[in-house]
Amino acid sequence: MCNGRMPDTMANQVPPRVGIDEFSTNGALVDGVRRHGAGWASGALATVGRLVGSAEFQENARLANLHIPALHALDRYGERLDEVEYHPAYHRVLGDAVAHGAHTSSWAHPRPGAHVARAAAFMLFAQVEPGHACPVSMTHAAVPALSREPAVALSWLPLLYGTGYEPRLVPPVEKPGALIGMAMTERQGGSDVRANTTMAFDAGDGTARITGEKWFCSAPMSDAFLVLAQEQSGLSCFLVPRVLHDGTRNAFRLVRLKSKLGNRANASAEVAFEETFGWRVGDAGRGVRTILDMVHETRLDCVLGTAAGMRQGVAEAVWHARHRRAFGKLLIDQPAMAAVLADLAIEAEASIALGLRLAAADDAAWPAGVDAVASHAQAVTGSGADALRSRESAAGAARERSFARIATAVAKFWVCQRGPAHAAEALQCLGGNGYTEDFPLAMRYREQPVLAIWEGSGNVVALDVLRALAREPESAEALADELELRRGADPLLDRQLNRSLSLMSDARREPEAAQSWARRLAEELALALEAALLVSHAPSSVAEAFLAARLGDDRSLGFGCLPDAARTREILERV
Repeated sequence: MCNGRMPDTMANQVPPRVGIDEFSTNGALVDGVRRHGAGWASGALATVGRLVGSAEFQENARLANLHIPALHALDRYGERLDEVEYHPAYHRVLGDAVAHGAHTSSWAHPRPGAHVARAAAFMLFAQVEPGHACPVSMTHAAVPALSREPAVALSWLPLLYGTGYEPRLVPPVEKPGALIGMAMTERQGGSDVRANTTMAFDAGDGTARITGEKWFCSAPMSDAFLVLAQEQSGLSCFLVPRVLHDGTRNAFRLVRLKSKLGNRANASAEVAFEETFGWRVGDAGRGVRTILDMVHETRLDCVLGTAAGMRQGVAEAVWHARHRRAFGKLLIDQPAMAAVLADLAIEAEASIALGLRLAAADDAAWPAGVDAVASHAQAVTGSGADALRSRESAAGAARERSFARIATAVAKFWVCQRGPAHAAEALQCLGGNGYTEDFPLAMRYREQPVLAIWEGSGNVVALDVLRALAREPESAEALADELELRRGADPLLDRQLNRSLSLMSDARREPEAAQSWARRLAEELALALEAALLVSHAPSSVAEAFLAARLGDDRSLGFGCLPDAARTREILERV
């Protein structure tokens, strides 16, 4: 005792979880990066891991979420300003992510494993501060769409590939890098973008003038935005810059910022266009087709972001349990707590494994970055032995694109649905501390639901699985082939394969009737994919616990109900 206070060593409080290499201590991530041919990036990822695990970065993450963005629609003289002010900590976090290529490194420097390496970097940054991941993801996802318009791609892609960050609204050519946002949905349509009423009129010089309103525009201080607007031929896609090349500001009116449940560090706005300048991207009237590759990439980042949040939840909960004592021993040694922590850990590992498998499909589908389409065309028209190898490579790329088309929707549905419940359980492991803003899991609990909503909420994505089955039968075949590769590895897995593939067959035969159980189909397919990946690649302690807890006869809906045979200590040692 000293002055009536207990010494800190007796306070039973947990030390800060800082000064940790978040990459090298994440066994599931390290193994996945190596497994999918991105081991060459391990050194750079360890550097990122140490950065995001530092006390300074975590403090920037805290400040960015504490001091939310503020709208300045007008300046002091009443003139239009249309700017959002962020706390400097947000700019530091976003600048770090851009500097380390978490946005477009896979496109800027295509090589085997590039998409997996970029996915891992994205996850590391999103694990600690998820709000900035929105413009990072949108910039990554915009590249395939912009590549469809050569003139636009020539001037904008080099900017997107830059690794410098300048937050001011200045001409893009004066910046060391550029970021892309999106403005797709409207108040009357939501996910039904074909109901949009924003109009675009041909200016006669290869550009358009856009008039209308958008209900959601994320990251409104980005350098340009992909916007959907109606033309005479139908819905088209446009690139709308914030600042024009001559330094004048485009007519991009910020109406108000959304007051959101989470994602507080990142601003989302309602915007209005008034004869706003833009370039069409892709064919007129084919706007939805133009943005399909973009939607695929942002959906994958929803999976990766959710998995990153799960990793944060597990890491913080296990750290707490390793240092906190109750009823005479550490929490980690209490069987009930150990079961919860291990269950959270296997859920996170399954999500990481699935997310990285999908990123690996991008590596196969885009072997030459955004030039992969041209590479495919050359392979089809070539001849001789080289052409044969090229055709085989092109066939493999097409197969992986087909697999990713449906598997990403499946993963987006299931992983993102699991995220909020996972965050809630992890938060409980910290007790009252978890419910306070002094610890990061309160922020994470608010954050996970947005990833289940962005780029299609549960019903939208589950119905998209049915759409893929009906319109792209090669996707169903590629998914079935992927699952069949693991048949015979375990009886529980075989049973799950039979169940999920039977449902998929029924859905293909009766697509209309399948709408009422589309969510069940997506869930069963996701569980089959996760189980197959873990059986093939995870430690047996992880795989066996997952199979029993998620697929076995005694499986439970809640976390922490592992079978008695589960090797919880081995699972937690991996964490």
